[in-house]
Amino acid sequence: MFSKEEAAKIKKEFWTSFGKSFPRKWILYDTKIKDFAFKFYCDNKKAEVSLDIEIKDEIFRNAYYEKLWSLESILEEELKCELYKDEFYTLENGKVISRFWVEKHGVSIYNKNTWQDIFEFFVEKMSAFELVYWEYEEFIKDV
Repeated sequence: MFSKEEAAKIKKEFWTSFGKSFPRKWILYDTKIKDFAFKFYCDNKKAEVSLDIEIKDEIFRNAYYEKLWSLESILEEELKCELYKDEFYTLENGKVISRFWVEKHGVSIYNKNTWQDIFEFFVEKMSAFELVYWEYEEFIKDV
């Protein structure tokens, strides 16, 4: 295994390499909806691209979740894979959010041989998420 310092160095190199390999501006937190963000994630077992709805008010969080759920078939068509969803997803810190995400297994942030696969997964899936978001932005925002 790696020391904390080694792991941190590898993670920094991973994200820097991703940014250099695919230099573009992603929506991520710039959705114009507070606590509604697209995210990249990678660990030692899988990579994920997600849309996290972290709105504290459960009624509003649910309203955004329902809007996105109504777009599920469109999202799956664009993503070309299974879309996971959880209205009450619990983060490691105990915070409950709503999440839509896709996964790629068999890759690792600590295995440079899988980085290109992860980067391509990130670009393909985030681009699909963004496409649907831009297409249905007004519908999504109308809560």
